[in-house]
Amino acid sequence: MGKLKRRLEQSGLSLIISLPANDVRLAKAALEEGADALKVHFNVGHRASGTHFGPLEGYEDIFSEIRSTFDGPFGVVPSGSLEGVSEEEVRRLAPLGFDFYSIYAHHLPSFMLEDHGLDRTFAINDTYDLSQVREGAQFGITALEASIVPGSEYGTGLSFADLLKYRYLADHSGLPVLVPSQRKLVTGDVPSLQRAGVKAIMLGAVVTGKTEDELRRAVSSFRGAIDKLS
Repeated sequence: MGKLKRRLEQSGLSLIISLPANDVRLAKAALEEGADALKVHFNVGHRASGTHFGPLEGYEDIFSEIRSTFDGPFGVVPSGSLEGVSEEEVRRLAPLGFDFYSIYAHHLPSFMLEDHGLDRTFAINDTYDLSQVREGAQFGITALEASIVPGSEYGTGLSFADLLKYRYLADHSGLPVLVPSQRKLVTGDVPSLQRAGVKAIMLGAVVTGKTEDELRRAVSSFRGAIDKLS
């Protein structure tokens, strides 16, 4: 069983930080403020942060150093397109210390469903029929990332309509649901996300900002809000 799967099987909410840059300093800051897991990127343009991440070879030393700083779940987005996913690169991920990958279902080639020593997570966007996710568990998927907010609405507040969709996915997908901060989540949203059946909040640039100070404040405040639930 992978580290992410073990983490999500625990009771309560987990806090995953999707780093706005592949930066050891930011990774250490997130961990010091209470992150349970980290996620990084390569071969992808990150819409929320406006950042482009280049090929894997440019980050291998950074990823290895981040891995050396903690023993929790460490994930990666390996591409922003179906054509951009390299089987050779995917084979290199577990030896670099990664525990899981995260990628949109329409960017996920079938070879990534094979055993590469990684927990498998996939994301859906706002165009998906939510009922399509019901069979994900049959493919050995570990978790579902509910990236269902339209791009034009990034950075706006969480609504009850969002929570209803998250609850539907938690009830019907057969998978733990991760919610990325496409909305401008605030700590007051945490109890409602828990009631919606969410297993992890994944904070990205919309909430963490891009600087170390901003990230520290965001991670610390959400860690506190999650801890209050128990």
